[in-house]
Amino acid sequence: MGPYSILIGLSLAVLLSYLFDLTARATKVPSVLLLLLAGIALSQASIYFNMPIAVPALALQLFGIVGLIFIVLEGSLDLRLTPEKWPLVRRSFLAASLIMVVQAGAITWLLHVYLGVGWQSGLVNAVPLAVVSSAVAIPSVAGLGGEKQEFIIYESTFSDIIGIMLFNFALQDNFAQGWSVVTFGRDVVAVLMVAVLSTALLVFLLGRLRAHVKFFLLFAFLVLIYSLAKKLHLSSLVLVLVFGLVVNNADLLAHGPRMQRLLRPEILAAELQQLKSITAESAFLIRTFFFLLFGFSITLSNLVSWTLLFQGALIVGVLTLIRFVYLKYVARTDLIPELFIAPKGLISVLLFYSIPERLLIGEVSENILFVVILFTGILMMIGLQLAHRRPDMIEV
Repeated sequence: MGPYSILIGLSLAVLLSYLFDLTARATKVPSVLLLLLAGIALSQASIYFNMPIAVPALALQLFGIVGLIFIVLEGSLDLRLTPEKWPLVRRSFLAASLIMVVQAGAITWLLHVYLGVGWQSGLVNAVPLAVVSSAVAIPSVAGLGGEKQEFIIYESTFSDIIGIMLFNFALQDNFAQGWSVVTFGRDVVAVLMVAVLSTALLVFLLGRLRAHVKFFLLFAFLVLIYSLAKKLHLSSLVLVLVFGLVVNNADLLAHGPRMQRLLRPEILAAELQQLKSITAESAFLIRTFFFLLFGFSITLSNLVSWTLLFQGALIVGVLTLIRFVYLKYVARTDLIPELFIAPKGLISVLLFYSIPERLLIGEVSENILFVVILFTGILMMIGLQLAHRRPDMIEV
């Protein structure tokens, strides 16, 4: 395949993704779901025309990591930390943490009982199936507006962070021992310290760089710090969230002359709109290629199995039941569309590919992961359709 053929394919992929975004606004069918199905269709077409193309797992991981950074940054750049928002932040954090822990525990128990796997292996494989993907949820609720959209942005981002922390906790050699709690607490303190220091550095650069090319230099620093923290097994997504929140709320955080000199809120405010625009377009581009490639990597013949579909439906049923109980009886909040918007996606794939071979479970394969992603995507579509029928929920 020549370079121009590749360029034609990449250009068509971007155009197709844009059409899917327009379709999603009109039909409330999530664009990422359409991208996954398009990837599967392209895979089948390549097989039909005898042009098999292998998608390296490393390519998926690279697109996934960078895409996750940009999507979380895009969401955090839209959030304001005014005093009246703190109850919403607290509510979304509690929802993300409690639902995540209970869901991961329930799936771990199912894997232990029905497959006889160890508790550590069960938990490591359960977390990717329980975590809510901000990469899917955030762009899908762009039309909701108001507190519901903010709740889903916060909850899905917190779910990503907590999921990564729980995943790293389960990977420890001293898992389920008293010392593991100490090391976990140490990692939490470390990531918060790194988040503060890295945010100070990035805000300093953003407020003082005057070169023609500065935003992608800033992104390079952000990806560098994120990757270094990840190599230390820290939940480095916190860095991205904190940076986005500080930039978008510099005017609220700059109390006193020292903070004014550090944050320079008037300069950050002037740069904010362009930063949001570049971040959103970068997130769109990377998300497009990730979900197309992930769909392309799925072997359709492996999905045509009643056992596989039943297992996927059982997992999604357990996840949805736990979410329903929490929202209905613990949080006592509205169920539409919050109950339905708990998609799996990019973060689930990244965590799955990070499972060491010794902890992999043959039955919990990439195919079950795809089925769960597909079913939760369909549930999200239903939730958005129900919300669309209630005009009070939609931003005009």
